[in-house]
Amino acid sequence: MPRMTAARAAVEILKREGVTHAFGVPGAAINPFYKALQAGGGIEHTLARHVEGASHMAEGYTRTRPGNIGVCIGTSGPAGTDMITGLYSAIGDSIPILCITGQAPTSVIHKEDFQAVDIASIAKPVTKAATTVLEAAQVPGVFQQAFHLMRSGRPGPVLIDLPIDVQLTEIDFDPETYEPLPVYKPAATRAQIEKAIGFLLESERPLIVAGGGIINADASDLLVEFAEITGTPVIPTLMGWGTIPDDHELNAGMVGLQTSHRYGNANFLESDFVLGIGNRWANRHTGYKLDVYTKGRRFVHVDIEPTQIGKIFAPDYGIASDAKAALELFVEVAKELKAAGRLPDRREWVDATNERKATLQRRTHFDNVPLKPQRVYEEMNRAFGPETRYVTTIGLSQIAGAQMLHVYRPRHWINCGQAGPLGWTIPAALGVAKADPEASVVALSGDYDFQFMLEELAVGAQHRIPYVHVLVNNSYLGLIRQAQAGLDINFQVNLEFENINSPEIGVYGVDHVKVVEGLGCKAIRVTDPDQLLPAFEEAKKLAAEYRVPVVVEAILERVTNIAMSKTADISDVTEFEEIATEPGHAPTAIRPLKV
Repeated sequence: MPRMTAARAAVEILKREGVTHAFGVPGAAINPFYKALQAGGGIEHTLARHVEGASHMAEGYTRTRPGNIGVCIGTSGPAGTDMITGLYSAIGDSIPILCITGQAPTSVIHKEDFQAVDIASIAKPVTKAATTVLEAAQVPGVFQQAFHLMRSGRPGPVLIDLPIDVQLTEIDFDPETYEPLPVYKPAATRAQIEKAIGFLLESERPLIVAGGGIINADASDLLVEFAEITGTPVIPTLMGWGTIPDDHELNAGMVGLQTSHRYGNANFLESDFVLGIGNRWANRHTGYKLDVYTKGRRFVHVDIEPTQIGKIFAPDYGIASDAKAALELFVEVAKELKAAGRLPDRREWVDATNERKATLQRRTHFDNVPLKPQRVYEEMNRAFGPETRYVTTIGLSQIAGAQMLHVYRPRHWINCGQAGPLGWTIPAALGVAKADPEASVVALSGDYDFQFMLEELAVGAQHRIPYVHVLVNNSYLGLIRQAQAGLDINFQVNLEFENINSPEIGVYGVDHVKVVEGLGCKAIRVTDPDQLLPAFEEAKKLAAEYRVPVVVEAILERVTNIAMSKTADISDVTEFEEIATEPGHAPTAIRPLKV
């Protein structure tokens, strides 16, 4: 039997589980693992500047391709606590990532040793499993179980904590005979699918709500096929955006309080039946007034996690199933019904949804200087094609982007949905670009999200990871400012200051161009709407030539309100453009937006 350190055994298991890349920051308590990583070969490593950044890189890496599992590595103590935000983000969106931390020697963990913290207990609420391995002989089994858990049922993250003495202990382990554990995923039965389709046949105005579970299951083609056979319009959720192309006649738009389309909400409110697949009825989709969301319509819910069914509201029928397994049967039964002439003609309903799609649009073309953000997204649609992988997290920039950009393919809208941590975008974009080096990767940030983890741009410069980052800058915490208006305050959300080193940028504060260039990347500042498209084209060229991140900073007007509901009700979304006032103050009035 081959003999090796437990750390080396762990590295060999990673390779046999399909891991080819890891992100992290070495340290004293994890150095034996790094030695094994170097000696073992076969796993490329990207050095992050912050361990939280490494965890978000791992997320971006996982979200880009089916089957990927991102790995992030850090030392003991603060490295593990820094990863918690990444773990929370991953579990909220059902993303499998593996976090590996070093730990103090087993003999002193309980003695308040330097950088010794009970990271397993801290991480348990935001992981599928978190384990401090106290016996070296258990390392292979713990890693094997980790991959089984990450892939089985509802996907999610796992943390493994390795005391330094455990890493260094030699054990008997034969990598050549190692086999991953079988993955468990519940599958619908034909009887369940026939019952669900019965609800569909009884309805007049049905919709499918397509969630991120369809993307996780790599089942978008099956979804589109089922929708086309039955003539059923589709409402993608924010995490399911891309399951059906934006320009498909059966794409009925997104629904919600913020990241929604006018026509999407209108189409949903006209429906009488909803088939939810791989979605979790998130509150930004349903609104907080569930009576508005559910009134007058019946629901069938298909989800891989049995306890998700009925968590938000009780559907008329629920099926615990992997989305792909369910959709394969949905397609099979639908084809039989169509051959038998038993599917109703939905043309009138589909035409009605497309009429709303054609007329209930938001205005994007503004020639204002400073720029209105809507014009930025209009020009992004012109500059970046259907192959673009967009990456973003939270804020008015993300909300407006979801309202106005176009997505045509699964895994081409890569968004931190539930957690929404500021700073996520840069490291996640690096992870996406690392997972798909030939892709057109375009990140989108407001100035505050951008400033949270901008040091990670140096990772892109050092490791030659090119992508384009669109930075919309109004020197404001824009979403919080808009939310504070409901409380009649405008407090501690203003980021402007007179930058004595960059008087040319006026009161906008941080000179992002200088900062970006100082980190080894390229940057372009845009102040006029006619400069946007040329700047985006130039950014693509610079990224290709220099193989580094390229930032396009668009200087926006200080105050722009973005359409959303003030009452947490999807039937009551305020559509407006503000009347500009003095910088630093909330708008004095709003008026309905004419389309």
